[in-house]
Amino acid sequence: MMLPAGFGGMVLPDRILYILGRLEDAGFEAYVVGGCVRDALAGRAVHDYDICTAARPDEVRSALAGCDIRDTGLKHGTVTLVLDHEPFEITTFRVDGTYSDGRRPDSVTFTDSVTRDLARRDFTVNAMAYHPARGLVDPFGGADDLRAGIIRCVGEPAERFGEDALRILRGMRFASRFGFRVEEKTALAMHALRQSLSNVAAERVRAELEGTLIGGGAADVLREYTDVLTVVIPEIAPCVGFDQLNPVHPYDVWEHTLHAVDAIDPEPVLRWTMLLHDLGKPPCFSPEGAGLRGHFLGHGLVSARMADVICERLRFPRALTGEIHALIERHDTAVGKEDADVRRLLRDIGVTQARRLVKVYIADIAAQSPDWAEPRLSRMRSLGRRIDEIAARGDCFELGTLAVDGGDLIAIGVPPGPAVGQTLRALLERVIDEPALNDRDTLLALAGEKP
Repeated sequence: MMLPAGFGGMVLPDRILYILGRLEDAGFEAYVVGGCVRDALAGRAVHDYDICTAARPDEVRSALAGCDIRDTGLKHGTVTLVLDHEPFEITTFRVDGTYSDGRRPDSVTFTDSVTRDLARRDFTVNAMAYHPARGLVDPFGGADDLRAGIIRCVGEPAERFGEDALRILRGMRFASRFGFRVEEKTALAMHALRQSLSNVAAERVRAELEGTLIGGGAADVLREYTDVLTVVIPEIAPCVGFDQLNPVHPYDVWEHTLHAVDAIDPEPVLRWTMLLHDLGKPPCFSPEGAGLRGHFLGHGLVSARMADVICERLRFPRALTGEIHALIERHDTAVGKEDADVRRLLRDIGVTQARRLVKVYIADIAAQSPDWAEPRLSRMRSLGRRIDEIAARGDCFELGTLAVDGGDLIAIGVPPGPAVGQTLRALLERVIDEPALNDRDTLLALAGEKP
């Protein structure tokens, strides 16, 4: 096949050329395949290379004799070659059997045809292979779809998603990441087969959703596939179309959420926070008067607790769950105007989280009515500057930077045990209010004062 216009061939790293060369010298066709070809065609940086070959696993071992080859997926024809501590997967051309578990084929049949191997892959843009001498192998029009910005299943969409339902979320992720549109038949199948996602492992769901969330087209994709999203996060469903009955909020809860996602940096903790930050609004809704205005008192804490349940279900790392909870719980709570108020915020959640919280405030406001936004945005930007100034100044807001420690207190007669911690915390509170008190002699004098 002729290469697409502007594609002069991939520049493959020496290690990849070495692997391809060893396999070819042994008489076996070999190609780089999948995402690395897609990204090279699109002019993006390539970081990972997968190799497919006509050689069976034992033939790969023979062709690469003397190299460090590890069995990582023999059932599916995959071995891993380690060169200078860097792993490279090498997979035999194959045709997949049935997928009874909706994830992996029950059996595979090896083949000598790269085209038959490409036919088993998910989307056309991922079903391309390349060899520096033979050029691009693209039997399903992946290069044309890449140029047109289209996500299209290889073959029949229902079959591809029936083999592995996670491909539905992968389609969403690629659309969000690349700003592509999903081809009509593929999109219809994604909607029609969405319930099959309930059988997919939680960790796999989380990874694909996170990839969608941090993409540049996250809000548009989530809006288009809300019905798919609510299969794996059903707590979102009550937010869809929920009128907030408040002049500050021109959008329903779900549309506000999407605008807030779009308004914040594509950092996982921030995007997850905005996706989940208002889940508690429907259960916390209370009408005022004749029901012409709505309020959501306490929805920050309720949303945070709902987010905890979702994070546990989707097997989030514990640290990430805690960061999301802290940001959601505080997203509708104002920080006081005094520097001591800011220092207490820093005491409670630290500098990194405090800076994130400012971004959450700003994104939340940006997703509200512009008629009310500017003064509040100005206050949030000012809060961000105050956090930076206090951190740069080195103000004390945590026990680790207090000028005394437990040993100092015991030395002046504070009894070991709970009294030491209580005294240190009391001294920290004094220092947060008056930073100039953070002097060893001053603090010891204060600690020695009788109540």
